[in-house]
Amino acid sequence: MLGIIAFAFAKGLVNGWANVDFPSMISKAKTVQAYLQELPEDRKKAISKVRKIIRMRLPKGYAEVMQYGMITYVVPLRLYPQGYLNDKNRPLPYVGLASQKNYMAVYLMCIYGPEGKWFEIEYKKTGKKLDMGKCCIRFKKIEDLPLELIGDAVARVPVETFIERYEAGRAKKRSAY
Repeated sequence: MLGIIAFAFAKGLVNGWANVDFPSMISKAKTVQAYLQELPEDRKKAISKVRKIIRMRLPKGYAEVMQYGMITYVVPLRLYPQGYLNDKNRPLPYVGLASQKNYMAVYLMCIYGPEGKWFEIEYKKTGKKLDMGKCCIRFKKIEDLPLELIGDAVARVPVETFIERYEAGRAKKRSAY
């Protein structure tokens, strides 16, 4: 279990998400509302629907912010003052939501580890095509995305568990050197 988490963090998170399929269109918006306002109407509606599900199902403790040019749900610095990659100014990202040039994406850091296999099995049951990168689920239309499953994935990992997994992944990477 921790091996998968450590691998995920070593390949993506611990390098500042360097290996994650990140947006080529990075927003400069400072607030979620400003971000939504700059989207075309069809994208705004789709992103807003996904955002509503995430916010409804998000475990207590996470916070919604703008980070990496997208809507991001993070472990606030008040709960994890070490910050992401020991940057005391950068909260630990949990879920991201973005409109890219050719698609929209939900970045689910919460499906690394034991939730990953579960997520793939459950996604297959929906009958929808899974277009997945390292941690992102890409979709072109809201109908392509199983919203209930996205909500279930978001709801599965409490803040404390996510912090433990992140720290275990970091420790594993440090011990590999």
